[in-house]
Amino acid sequence: MNRRTFALTGLAAATALVAFRPTASRADIAEGPFPVTRTDAEWRTMLSDEAYDVMRTGGTERAFSSPLNDISDMGTFHCKGCDNPLYSSETKFMSGTGWPSFTSALPDAIGTMDDRQFLFFVRTECHCARCGSHLGHIFEDGPEPTGLRHCINGVAMTFQAA
Repeated sequence: MNRRTFALTGLAAATALVAFRPTASRADIAEGPFPVTRTDAEWRTMLSDEAYDVMRTGGTERAFSSPLNDISDMGTFHCKGCDNPLYSSETKFMSGTGWPSFTSALPDAIGTMDDRQFLFFVRTECHCARCGSHLGHIFEDGPEPTGLRHCINGVAMTFQAA
């Protein structure tokens, strides 16, 4: 391998690392104003470290780690940050991805925006419409009737049985 080939290979590898490395930051979280607001200190006090990372900085919980993934009871999933009803259990399905998945949200419960954490890949981020907390992402590979999969971090929600 000559110097030129080595340099080009190294440049290509570095570009790939930058292009596909997650770069979660506060800038990737929905901007307000929202009806429910709290200081950063208040959010840190009320949320676990993992919930804070997901809801306030756009992190992702480990797949298959949430007990909400296995819930099949009738009820409603609420935002852990403000108790806003987000998803009905009637729209929940087992996607096999490791996160609670839904075909649709309750009316006016969520907001969406483009998530550009990956240079060549744009996802649809969803957040609570009441407090702006990051919930997860929406993909176009779900079942009927919507064809959508709302892939939601369980740590961002609570469940209230019907």
